[in-house]
Amino acid sequence: MKAIINGEVFLGNKFYTEKALIIDGERIIDIVSEETLNSDYPKIETIDAEKGYITPGFIDLQLNGCGGVLFNDDISLETLEIMHKTNLKYGCTSFTPTLITTSDENIEKALNLVKSIDDKGKYGVLGLHIEGPYISTEKKGIHNSKFIRKADETMIDKIVAAGKEIVKIITLAPENTDKRTISKLSAVGINVAVGHSNATFEEVKEKEAFGITLATHLYNAMTSFNHREPGVVGAIFDGDIKAGVIVDGFHCHYSAIKSAIKIMGERLYLVTDATSPVGTDMEYFYFEGNKVYYKNGKCFGEDGTLGGSALTMDAGVRNLVKFCDITLEEAIRMATLYPAKAIRIDDEYGKISPGYFADIVILDKHLKLKKVIAKGTVI
Repeated sequence: MKAIINGEVFLGNKFYTEKALIIDGERIIDIVSEETLNSDYPKIETIDAEKGYITPGFIDLQLNGCGGVLFNDDISLETLEIMHKTNLKYGCTSFTPTLITTSDENIEKALNLVKSIDDKGKYGVLGLHIEGPYISTEKKGIHNSKFIRKADETMIDKIVAAGKEIVKIITLAPENTDKRTISKLSAVGINVAVGHSNATFEEVKEKEAFGITLATHLYNAMTSFNHREPGVVGAIFDGDIKAGVIVDGFHCHYSAIKSAIKIMGERLYLVTDATSPVGTDMEYFYFEGNKVYYKNGKCFGEDGTLGGSALTMDAGVRNLVKFCDITLEEAIRMATLYPAKAIRIDDEYGKISPGYFADIVILDKHLKLKKVIAKGTVI
């Protein structure tokens, strides 16, 4: 057992001082007063938070790669290990490795890989995010158009058979996907997201009723809001759909994010959409055949199209506080509790509470990362 002391513990609503956070193995088991720590848990090992903020570990629901690797390039346990180790440097303790538009062979390879992992938590893996290939050519972004196609029943059945423990999210364009396909995915607990979509407001609202609960990178690669044609963005604002947003200053104007926060509240959560350059000095990489450059914090294709990001979760939290006019408490929730709620794992992730996984981040007063604890292990 270990006790984290001498910090401000975030318990969901606000930060509390003079609390000791008790960890046993992979789980949080208790929160006690520092004053009674020695009597409650005599001779327990302590971790000094040095007056920092103690928060849940960050959860990233859209992560293509980092640390010099890309999931699409090498669908292997080694890639997931590198991604997890890199993530931990930035406070991200859990993520959904994201496979963008690719071949059926690669989708099956990713399904089989995650199925083969006995302890996904050891690698920070929550399950797959399959982004495409059932998307819109008009809104493909950096996705390779040669792989874009309509949903094939055989492949959908394989994804459905894998279930929600293997596939947490699938992103598709509702205007190109029939109701039955969306219903089949949703029925087994897979979270269906609208993304890379050229749909009208009406098309999204029609298909939402069959199981669309999420949206992938709000504002990007979707029809924009217009007062006469509200588009995908308007449908997200209007309903119950939860959405990720990339807070890097390139994908969205910070004012647009501020507006979305006011409209959506806890339905909006932070994602990175990160790619290979995170944690490296590489200048370019290839994303399913498309060359993507990395310069001055920005990832872009040869035609200027954004190709993922080099954002990290801790930087995203800082950006939310600095540029989006929200409290630190709300920024932390957008990086922890809200993504956990979005994929319905908030019974074990996203909070500091007894029974929850001991995924913990300690930040200094400048919101710089000081220490990370993943499943009870001090990193």
